Amino acid sequence: MIAVNPMDGASVLATFGALGVLVVIFAESGLLVFGFFLPGDTLLFPAGVLCAGSAGQAPRLVLWQVLLCAAVGAVAGGQVGFLLGRHGGRALLARTSRRRVRETAARAEQLLARYGYGKALVIGRFVPMVRTVLHPAAGALGVPTRTFTVWQIVGGLLWSQSLVLAGYTLGASVPDIDAFLWPLVALVVVISLLPLLPLLTEARRARRDR
Repeated sequence: MIAVNPMDGASVLATFGALGVLVVIFAESGLLVFGFFLPGDTLLFPAGVLCAGSAGQAPRLVLWQVLLCAAVGAVAGGQVGFLLGRHGGRALLARTSRRRVRETAARAEQLLARYGYGKALVIGRFVPMVRTVLHPAAGALGVPTRTFTVWQIVGGLLWSQSLVLAGYTLGASVPDIDAFLWPLVALVVVISLLPLLPLLTEARRARRDR
């Protein structure tokens, strides 16, 4: 029996390799409640590192396969999330019992309102949890299909390819990078949360005003 934890990027990569990247990124990019807690940044960055190998050890993944799987998963997942949101997304969000999902959906709507469709769809890709809810929220809010498709492809490719290539570049240039991998992943996650700071500040201000 294969024992794999889908919320652990290292477990997914060790068991399924590049195919695991495709499946997890697809789910995390738009399957709402199901993909909400799956790894995204913490899967793509280490995958890039594993494509570079380390001192005395051959690469454990093939770079072009990881890049392709990451791109397909991000773009296809975003489009499926949009279609789910267009056909019943608001009802699904209203029925969910997870407060964290509802709060993140509200932040996704704020992101769309604050930055406009194109910029929000690109920025939202780099924000954990928000990217899972953003695409169904865009469908539920009636974002034009053509506008959504163009910008979600741009955002999906920028996000997925840049993180894999960043991991690969670091892995190829720093000896024994594996020893520092998870602190670096934590740093990537912290940086990816920065676009949320203005929204959190506005939310606190609105609560204080009320």
